[in-house]
Amino acid sequence: MPSSPTHPTFARSARGLCLLALCAGLNLAGVTVAHAADAQDYSAAERSLFMTHHLRNVSPPSTLHYRFHKGGTAEAGFDDKVAIHLEREPNGECCAGRGEFLSAERRVVLPDIEHAEGNPVILYFLERDVRDMQRLTKGQPNHFRKRIRMAIYNDARVRDAQFDYQGQRIAGQEIAISPYLADPSRDRFEQYAGKEYVFLLSDAVPGGVFGIRTRSGPAGSTAEPLILEEMVIDGGTLPAPTANPVAKAS
Repeated sequence: MPSSPTHPTFARSARGLCLLALCAGLNLAGVTVAHAADAQDYSAAERSLFMTHHLRNVSPPSTLHYRFHKGGTAEAGFDDKVAIHLEREPNGECCAGRGEFLSAERRVVLPDIEHAEGNPVILYFLERDVRDMQRLTKGQPNHFRKRIRMAIYNDARVRDAQFDYQGQRIAGQEIAISPYLADPSRDRFEQYAGKEYVFLLSDAVPGGVFGIRTRSGPAGSTAEPLILEEMVIDGGTLPAPTANPVAKAS
């Protein structure tokens, strides 16, 4: 694999999902979870999000469809769509992934992912989120990538969960992180320091990813958030959001 990045993003893949900045909190191209697994330890959250064969229940060619909603008090909201197109690779294996993340002027253009086993929608969502945090705070994208990676490794809250999908109750897993609560630089973007990310996974839905939610607002508050962004697979209903976590005592 190449040793220099063409895009400073989370994405690019060999087997599973490649993490670039996410893998080690550094912008290192060509480092994949699958190839580095024997050299590093990984948290349960990392394994569920980035080292699981989410696409094992998908038969390409196939398209995974998600609904995207933005709300909150800080900016105008909108509703849009996300599609992940999966094709067989030349050797017949699954999958080559191509994303259509939002539309028109909101569309996020990201590299295609080859040899995907993990669902690319996770990385597309995170990379779009990092770009939006840069826009909102004028902060550095690599800082936000590193904080997300560190939170998934060190501080993820993982629990079993149930979701509503196509009229049925299905079993899954919820992974929640709050990357900026203990961030030494949080005073530069204090209003977003309580931001929480919630990943909802289930083998019962195509592609293994039920949905993702981010909620920005004061820690410990149930009031309407500054920004609420939700992505859920077609046919699914996200559970109601809970209060953002309270910052840990220093």
